[in-house]
Amino acid sequence: MATAGSVPVLSCKKVSVSFDGFYALREMDFTLGHGELRFLIGPNGAGKTTMLDAICGKVKPRSGEVRFHRGSESIDLTRLKEHGIAACGIGRKFQAPSVFSNLTVWENMEIAMKQKRGVFSLLFAGMNAEQRERIEGVLEMVGLKDKAAGKAGALSHGEKQWLEIGMILLADPQVLLLDEPVAGMTDEETEKTGLLLQDIIRNRSVVVVEHDMDFVRQFSSKVTVMHEGTLLTEGTMAEVQRNEKVAEVYLGKMAG
Repeated sequence: MATAGSVPVLSCKKVSVSFDGFYALREMDFTLGHGELRFLIGPNGAGKTTMLDAICGKVKPRSGEVRFHRGSESIDLTRLKEHGIAACGIGRKFQAPSVFSNLTVWENMEIAMKQKRGVFSLLFAGMNAEQRERIEGVLEMVGLKDKAAGKAGALSHGEKQWLEIGMILLADPQVLLLDEPVAGMTDEETEKTGLLLQDIIRNRSVVVVEHDMDFVRQFSSKVTVMHEGTLLTEGTMAEVQRNEKVAEVYLGKMAG
């Protein structure tokens, strides 16, 4: 369900995805509200990443519907290709950071900005003042403004993750899908990432697949628990931890 009193920005109903007869998702239901930070958790193989793949078009559901709600529009994402879904306002970040290591942080951002404008613009057009200001604002938001002139390859693992999030934010997605964004981060980087996500949801929604339960406890308001490709339960972290079905699935792994 979406957050109380909110119109959903994303609604998935009875979504099933199969690979050679194996169902990675089985009639999965999921609804995301505007301005919501939602964590998807569950054991390995629960279908969490496949759920993100189905939303962004990387895989096509066998059945069910995935709808993006934009104003009065309700867009059936299963009918669109990946680039069409991205153009609607769905941004996806995979687990490993994907940045141009030999270019500066600013140049990475500039490329991300120009990709919105097509190949001709990428080759020939310069940046206008508004676009430069936009890049500066996003770099400040992700904490990399002071490193704009440095090579992306010299950034720490966490900083590379923030850079890629910044590159995605330049496309102004309404929904941001993140797969284990704090994996491999230091405690300080993890903390900063949580604060960044809370900043991001001021004007967009975020879905995070995450295994770091301490991180989920600290920054989640609501979590969705998946098991064997379907919805097990939803609620606050405290509610989920008291759930007997969840305890059985995790065999005590969420304790502590």
